[in-house]
This record gives sequence, structure tokens and C-alpha cells, in this order.
Amino acid sequence: MQKTRNEESPTRRKREALWSSVAVAALLFTGVVTADQAIVTAGPKVTVYKTPTCGCCKKWVSHLEANGFEVEAIDRQDLGMIKSMSGVSPENASCHTARVGGYVVEGHVPADDIKRMLQERPDIKGLTVPGMPMGSPGMEGPRKDAYDVLTINNDGSSDVYARR
Repeated sequence: MQKTRNEESPTRRKREALWSSVAVAALLFTGVVTADQAIVTAGPKVTVYKTPTCGCCKKWVSHLEANGFEVEAIDRQDLGMIKSMSGVSPENASCHTARVGGYVVEGHVPADDIKRMLQERPDIKGLTVPGMPMGSPGMEGPRKDAYDVLTINNDGSSDVYARR
């Protein structure tokens, strides 16, 4: 279920991470789940920064949740500072910015590309789908445009990560 709040609490995040770790350890110890199942159960947590009124952002959050991600959505009126601090240039920007596993995810990046990035752990800042292409997750509609998922490289450049 999507959580929405206006501020992050580092103490709360640490407490939640600790309790999640304790719960997974207990399940492993008792043999209720295997290590592979525990990784799936723990699922990556995505923090999404979005504006409160953006419908496509809400749909993208639902797309992530349907694909096994735990999502915390944080509403902000101005995302400029978050994008800037995350290394998202104006040409790579979209309507929402997310953080997961030490990476930034900008825009309507499909969940399977995020999972691939988290598995491969490339030396990049993150992934982006610049703009808001029709047919991308959260932007479903009467047509599906071709679009690229790009890397946000550490030097600010971009490369094609996936073609859609």
C-alpha cells in the first residue's frame, strides 16, 4: 500500500530497517523461509518524490508496487532541489524522482529495468526516462510511443540502457 507523507524521518527509516532485518532473520532462523524467499519478501524499498496532484506519478507508484517494490511516496510542491541533489540534469528530468538501493530513478522507468539495475549494480547514478512518453508505466493511454531508458552516468552523460 502506498504511504504518503510530507517529510522524511531518518530515525524512522533506521527503525523500520532494523525491525525488517530482525523479522527476516527470525524467519530464516526458524526455517519458515529460505534465503532466496527472504530476499523477495524483503523487497527493495523505493522512496518516490512527487507533487501531490500528479496522477501519472500515482500510477507509476502502483506499477512499482504491483512489481514487488515497497514504495514510500513523499509529496513536495517543488522537486527542483531533489532533482539537482540527485544529479538529474534538466534534459533528463521528468515529473517524479525516486531513490532505491543507492540509485536515482527519474521518471517512468519500468520496474523490470530497475530490478535489472539493482541486480547488475552498474557504476552509474541511476536511470531515467526523460519527459513523459505515452505507453511508459504510469502513462498508459490510447497509443504507445517508443522510448529509451537512459543511464545517468557519474560524469553527467547518458547512455541507452534499454529500448522500449
